[in-house]
Amino acid sequence: MPMISDTASLDAFCQRLKSASYITVDTEFMREKTYWPILCLVQLGGPDEARAIDPLAPGIDLAPLYRLMADASVLKVFHAARQDVEIFLHQGGAVPTPLFDTQVAAMVCGFGDSVGYETLASQLAKARIDKTMRFTDWSIRPLSEKQIQYALADVTHLRVAYEKLVRKLEKNGRLDWLTEEMALLADPATYRVDPDNAWRRLKPRSTSPRFLAVLKELAAWREREAQERDLPRQRVLRDETLTEIAAHHPTDVNELGRTRGIGKGLVEGKMGLAILEAVRRGLDTPEDRCPVPPDRVEVPKGLGPVVELLKVLLKMKCDEHGVASKLVANSADIDAIAADDAADVPALHGWRRELFGEDALKLKHGHLGLGFCTDGRRLRLIPSEPVDPAPPAAIID
Repeated sequence: MPMISDTASLDAFCQRLKSASYITVDTEFMREKTYWPILCLVQLGGPDEARAIDPLAPGIDLAPLYRLMADASVLKVFHAARQDVEIFLHQGGAVPTPLFDTQVAAMVCGFGDSVGYETLASQLAKARIDKTMRFTDWSIRPLSEKQIQYALADVTHLRVAYEKLVRKLEKNGRLDWLTEEMALLADPATYRVDPDNAWRRLKPRSTSPRFLAVLKELAAWREREAQERDLPRQRVLRDETLTEIAAHHPTDVNELGRTRGIGKGLVEGKMGLAILEAVRRGLDTPEDRCPVPPDRVEVPKGLGPVVELLKVLLKMKCDEHGVASKLVANSADIDAIAADDAADVPALHGWRRELFGEDALKLKHGHLGLGFCTDGRRLRLIPSEPVDPAPPAAIID
């Protein structure tokens, strides 16, 4: 079936989909040479048909598509939605809502961490995905029939996967578990990069407030430059060059020119002046307004075994309930719980606390123990009374 490549056909197709309770959505895009993704193909699946839409077709207006994406009466089903949603937000001005991410749903249903679409299609839709088109350059026209059919498979099998996942979530009472994750995906703030916070993406080698102030200004300059020129950040200036400049904070062209990884042409041009101006802003930042490095949870000395026990408990609980451990807690969360009973981490709130957090605190304080079942192969929780730590051994002189 040919792609939709004109506005009238797109509008008619979107009108038909408006009566659906849900639609399946996927995109193909290119981003290797740009800051903003280039939308090359959109696949939409309804109850009875699926079509590919050509955003690169001359004269096509995607307004009917964006109106459908914003229609609150139609659920939009994605797999690994984040990058697709970012494209719709950037180009259409709004997050597609309401939305459902089958990757997250699969994590709740015991398919493991970040399950791929091919695995989901195979296990739930009994479909085999032809991977030969995976590295297609979707910007090249014309696309072959094989390419289009490959792209459409990303929304046709998704219908079956979605329906089976929903039934499973309803059966085990876990639909509400997705609420928090879907709210995060639907929040426009999730996708908007504030240049003033771009420095947080880096891995600074120093925690000096002055170094961080210069790094913050440099990273903000690079982010705006990348956005305006539509170039990847690393094409504007590499991370290591950015941190090198922040460390030595050059104040003139000659000093900047001695920075490793920066060319003479850049130093002597407008970008060189912009870099020096960013350095100056960082150096002029008042001491009390310099950035503070993110807090790092320091596990108190001697709690290493507690951390390891909590990790065992997490795996045990997630295996028992068929939930991906990544969705419940990560290593930083475990460290935080070991250090502080009131740590503000997801694992100590809502359904995660019921599944893991409550028992994690009990295990930490000795009210629960871990032991093997009689088969010697499975772990179980054992109620226990806390034991006071033994007094230090006497030292005989």
